[in-house]
Amino acid sequence: MPQTLAEMATEVLTTADGRAKTALSHAHAATWRAARAAGEALPIGTATPPLRPARPDQPELRDPRDVPKRKPGSPQGRIALLHAVAHIELNAVDLHWDIIARFTDVKMPLGFYDDWVKAADEESKHFNLVCDCLEAQGSHYGALPAHAGMWRAAEDTVDDIMGRLAVVPMVLEARGLDVTPGMIEIFRKANDTQTLAALEVIYAEEVGHVAYGSKWFHFLCGRHDIDPQGEFHRLVRKYFHGALKPPFNEEKRAEAGIPPDFYWPLADETPARARKG
Repeated sequence: MPQTLAEMATEVLTTADGRAKTALSHAHAATWRAARAAGEALPIGTATPPLRPARPDQPELRDPRDVPKRKPGSPQGRIALLHAVAHIELNAVDLHWDIIARFTDVKMPLGFYDDWVKAADEESKHFNLVCDCLEAQGSHYGALPAHAGMWRAAEDTVDDIMGRLAVVPMVLEARGLDVTPGMIEIFRKANDTQTLAALEVIYAEEVGHVAYGSKWFHFLCGRHDIDPQGEFHRLVRKYFHGALKPPFNEEKRAEAGIPPDFYWPLADETPARARKG
């Protein structure tokens, strides 16, 4: 009997090694896509995903305050930055499979699963691209300590699908749209063409992941006749720890379906144009 999608998702979540996890993620995404292309869909099913995904022995996970800060102007600083990106991408793989397995009690259209399988597949590619860049520079994922708080948003929203959509794609991944152009510039100045190419792929595809979050958040608000903007503000204040940090990439956020009146009221400063008004 074939695995259900929820079982596949849980298998990814319980695989510790990053390369093995992403290989399994690619394989399960291909299985899902093949069934959909054949005019069928695998059963979604139910599963019991772990509260926290399996992780390799390395990197050592530390409190964010205890992760060393390195300036990106040096080769060591750029390796540290790439290591942080690899850690974010590995967590993103798990976050996207987790939303599939975690909320099977909420009736959703097949398009919801299409989107998050695609996002998980792309995040798996991103992790491997960044690992390849690290290895080309004589390092590897696990060589440096990493941020232990990356999974906190998932734990906080373990029983709230709308909270999960608000905080993970619409806040955390949208933050990636804000900071990636600066990272691209760092590696452009260093003439690191391999990393530059990887980051440009990541930047282009992350817009879609943020857009999936916005699309399905609005879908659920419509189902429950809830005002999306007010609900987004309520959920982010409930689950996200701290204010949102400008500057914001307003163009890419708009492309992903998130207008300024969603995020500026949650920021730790008011934009000049709003102050003038």
